[in-house]
Amino acid sequence: METLMIHHPSPMPPLRTSRWFNTPEPITLDSLRGRVVVVHAFQMLCPGCVAHGLPQAVRLREAFPEDQLAVIGLHTVFEHHEVMGAEALKAFIHEYRLSFPIGVDEADPNQPLPRTMATWKLQGTPSLVVLDRQGRLRLKHFGRLDDLPLGAMLGQLLEQPIAPETFVDEDRDGAGTCTGGTCGALNPWQGCRDKPFDLPAGRYLG
Repeated sequence: METLMIHHPSPMPPLRTSRWFNTPEPITLDSLRGRVVVVHAFQMLCPGCVAHGLPQAVRLREAFPEDQLAVIGLHTVFEHHEVMGAEALKAFIHEYRLSFPIGVDEADPNQPLPRTMATWKLQGTPSLVVLDRQGRLRLKHFGRLDDLPLGAMLGQLLEQPIAPETFVDEDRDGAGTCTGGTCGALNPWQGCRDKPFDLPAGRYLG
């Protein structure tokens, strides 16, 4: 397993969304400054999202004070667009009793990938993005991430600002095998990739 270290002192690019649920007004990253932010990118038909990503987001929302940690869902649809529209998502949120804010990643008419997913260079779903209180990227992870190391990292970020402006781009080997619009159902822990490719893997270095 290789680790890709990237120095990125600038804030993340903005969210590009077309609709929001569970919030009275659209959310921007700027409005969340001062809080640690966790963004869970998911798709309704992604087994790994339903089995792991979304339940983890619910646990995070319950475990940390809302005024210190913001938990955001981002519905990033890059396959099966015709069956994962906003109304279907509304019913999904109701049935799974998801209470944290969820944005719909803005569609790009020129490509299958929605705009935030493309701009943030997310590899698939589930993807987890963590920003510090200054809005700087601290972790980007594709696939399953255990609660214990994630909780330890968030606790560190909540205690004090992280001085080194460093993050790693993380992809767990074998975490996702979905290609050509097929989401891997053989293993519910698998993620769904937008296309087959290999990137170095890594881990957060606090």
